[in-house]
Amino acid sequence: MVKEARASSLVIEGYASLFGVEDMAGDVVRAGAFARSLMRGAGVGMLLQHMGGRTVGRWTAMREDGRGLFVRGLVTGETAAGQAALKLIGDGAMNGLSIGFIARDWSPRRSGHRAVRGRELREVELREVSLVTSPMLPGARFAAAGGAQILVRAA
Repeated sequence: MVKEARASSLVIEGYASLFGVEDMAGDVVRAGAFARSLMRGAGVGMLLQHMGGRTVGRWTAMREDGRGLFVRGLVTGETAAGQAALKLIGDGAMNGLSIGFIARDWSPRRSGHRAVRGRELREVELREVSLVTSPMLPGARFAAAGGAQILVRAA
């Protein structure tokens, strides 16, 4: 008989933000918006669904590139939230990323002379990047790094 055993940790990577792409609130992040936060280094949490105190792992790499904010991290089963995240990922129910931030330099978006919904975000203080089921920016997604399988088989 073959049983399924959940992985106790998983390396993930993907884009938490995409430059120049409007999210569902109308916000658009510009290249360079994360530069100060990334120079500070530590302190950016990996949470489940933006819930404070529900840490699911840790980010091991974050960088801006020509596309957006690329992140890589380790999701672990060391906490109840981490175990829940691993289950949701394994079930195919969660692959979204979402940034938690404070807008430091922004302006209302405009089209010609009229205001449109949302903000142009030129600088943000990144507080956390969450694993979510439904990201505000539909293209902000993660996958298992290196094509790793989320479920392992045990006899």
